[in-house]
Amino acid sequence: MPAHETVSWEEAVRRLTADPDAAGLVHDCYYDAPLEKAAERFHASDEWRSVRKVIGTGPGMALDVGAGNGIVSYALARDGWTVSALEPDPSDLVGAGAIRRLAAHAGIPIAVLEGFGEQVGMPPASFDLVIVRQVVHHAHDLDGFCREMARLLKPGGRFFSFRDHVADDEAQKQQFFREHPLHHLYGGENAYSVARYRAALEGAGLAVEKSWGHFAAPFNFAPTSPRQVVRGVAGKVLPGPLADAAAALLGGPLYPPVGALLSRLYRHPGRHVAFLARKP
Repeated sequence: MPAHETVSWEEAVRRLTADPDAAGLVHDCYYDAPLEKAAERFHASDEWRSVRKVIGTGPGMALDVGAGNGIVSYALARDGWTVSALEPDPSDLVGAGAIRRLAAHAGIPIAVLEGFGEQVGMPPASFDLVIVRQVVHHAHDLDGFCREMARLLKPGGRFFSFRDHVADDEAQKQQFFREHPLHHLYGGENAYSVARYRAALEGAGLAVEKSWGHFAAPFNFAPTSPRQVVRGVAGKVLPGPLADAAAALLGGPLYPPVGALLSRLYRHPGRHVAFLARKP
């Protein structure tokens, strides 16, 4: 936690959106206005298309945990799911107020629940799918959070989390804090090792079916494209034309094994991990 006084998450995002130099980051994070257009862009994004390949489409009961401004809830609803959005922040910019406004303007039903993931006021076995985008690392009680997610799932229901930050040790975590663009303002970031995430899920009784490292799928590294990933790596060791050729060859259908290999090699603090787990 930074030593100086911090601001709320809403204020941190408000400062970010007011900074002309941060326009690209604001756009990439879907904080740009109007929210309805940002949500539609997210639904059409490579990130969401790669999520859809994992979770499929509705019908079914889905819970979006830590829903933020509602872009995942919107995408789920557009794909035929019956959606509940869990969000503890009442903010009209980055929280429950924003989700309600988005749902009303778009004319799509989203049930908004205000609260934290460790204790959700819903009956057991309420959902076919629990989806969590860049939120598990924020849990106040990681083990309790995962137990509650398991409680909420129907037997056979799926848990899918993505874009959670990884730090292998305390030194990596501190480096991640220093590099994060907003942590110095609101002090709310965190990260765990891959093994710690997995242990919490399995300890909650969920069977982990698959995990993805940072470069393994667009839901972890978008809006960068697979071709850009390969070009960035190849450009460090090959001259421009050869790096371009490598990107063209390996950034398409051949990318999955390349992305898996790069994920095993990439150890930067704050990198992303994703998990698909099922309730027996």
